[in-house]
Amino acid sequence: MRQIHPSAWLLAAVSAILQVVIFPLPGVYVLSWFAIAPLLIALLGARRAGELEFAGSVRLHPATPWQGFLLGYICGIVWYAGTCYWIYDTMRQYGGLSAPMALLALVLFCCYLGLYHGVFGLVVSLLARPHDHRRALVLAPFLWVAIELARTRISGYPWNLLGIAQIDNVALCRIAGFTGVYGISFEIVLVNVAIAAAFLIPRAKRGMMFAAALAAAAVLQSGRLIEAPPAKADHAALLVQQNIPVAADWTPAQLEQTLHELTELTINAATSNAGTKIDLIVWPESPAPFFTNDANFRAIASDMARQTGAWIVVGAIGSNAPHPNDERPLFNSAALISPQGDWTARYDKVHLVPFGEYLPFPSLFSFAGGLTKEVGRFERGKSRQSLNAGGEQLGLFICYESIFPNEVRQSADLGAQVFVNISNDGWYGDSGAYAQHLNQTRMRAIENDRWLLSATDTGVTAAIDPWGRIAARIARKERTTLVAPYALNPITTFYTRHGDWFAFVCAIILIAAFIERFTFANRKKADTSS
Repeated sequence: MRQIHPSAWLLAAVSAILQVVIFPLPGVYVLSWFAIAPLLIALLGARRAGELEFAGSVRLHPATPWQGFLLGYICGIVWYAGTCYWIYDTMRQYGGLSAPMALLALVLFCCYLGLYHGVFGLVVSLLARPHDHRRALVLAPFLWVAIELARTRISGYPWNLLGIAQIDNVALCRIAGFTGVYGISFEIVLVNVAIAAAFLIPRAKRGMMFAAALAAAAVLQSGRLIEAPPAKADHAALLVQQNIPVAADWTPAQLEQTLHELTELTINAATSNAGTKIDLIVWPESPAPFFTNDANFRAIASDMARQTGAWIVVGAIGSNAPHPNDERPLFNSAALISPQGDWTARYDKVHLVPFGEYLPFPSLFSFAGGLTKEVGRFERGKSRQSLNAGGEQLGLFICYESIFPNEVRQSADLGAQVFVNISNDGWYGDSGAYAQHLNQTRMRAIENDRWLLSATDTGVTAAIDPWGRIAARIARKERTTLVAPYALNPITTFYTRHGDWFAFVCAIILIAAFIERFTFANRKKADTSS
């Protein structure tokens, strides 16, 4: 068996690096059109026979399935390490892990999720034939989308799906209202396929193919130059950025003082905006121990609602017990308070963060349970039903939930007219994670054609319009407020109504082609032997 050519390893590494830099903080988004091509070239030309063809090029052989898996796997490990490096610092600072254990947690994370890239390499290699890469190249975009769907539905970690890299491409992103973010991922890989093909065909034909691929990339990238029309907003919300340290030892006096300061800040901001009626006030998911069953907290929040005359959403630890010290299960919640001070509804977070809000396999991972004092006690919510704020239907989702396209769209499908995302992004520090999270949240607005109000503890706190543009924002790491414009939209997009249909179709096409490929091959072998 021929060994993997050294250039194939280099190309896989280059692909991983390009996939890293197309996401924040580097954010060189234009490279998304080229980021997957080196990996495809590596997979389809991993082994070289050594003879020269008539066209003057080396004869290329696709990787074996095992070699394809290794090339993809290494690429995936490097990509996850480059984009999710912040996991080390989070586990080190807030998870209570030593430096070696935090590093081990990051390595294990990368090795686990890198398997998806490995599967991509494996399947591309299986689909390829010696000297005929057409089937593998044609099916590569379908395969990529199917694997993104698996990342979302199986492992539950669809962080930085490829299409997010084009979040500022207004023209291209309009297809997300039909296909979800997966349609954008498909387009990106399709262009990468054309570029890879230009390097895999005889040299005499490469110029025209490469020019066509570059032209396609240029046309699609030019969508970033298109200015969408202004989004009309006829409502205003007050988003409160609390800027509370993630790790703090709370005393009753400190908690009381913090509540007093935040309440005073909110009331002053809501009542001093002459000419602007504040319809909604939003407090973010908070690191402070605010409990929905704390009588003092409830009284302060109710009084704030009465003084401002606005509906209020507050992030808090939800409990159905009569007292905060009760040992009953807890929820990561957003409570809704009426202008009369009544606590009318509550959204309990449905999709919890592993190791932050619950421990998968507690006996095995007990060492990693220090991110929150309540880890292991949180329970999942049961419903994504919108909350009724005086006729306005609010679609609530909390922090990490914003990265799940199909889950967020369910609240719009159930009647939400505007999205409200509350988050505590302080866990991420100054790494690229907060900006990556913001871009994924912006995509949810595009997919569902909804205004989205994003209230965070340390930033980015912003109003996002249905085009995914940031209509208003405030500086990070400041205790301040933002008057955020928004509007209500009861009309649903195709994606809102039908969810991940496009990704499932891609998966079905891939499976059908896979079956046909090997059924035909076996039949051909049988005919030859007979």
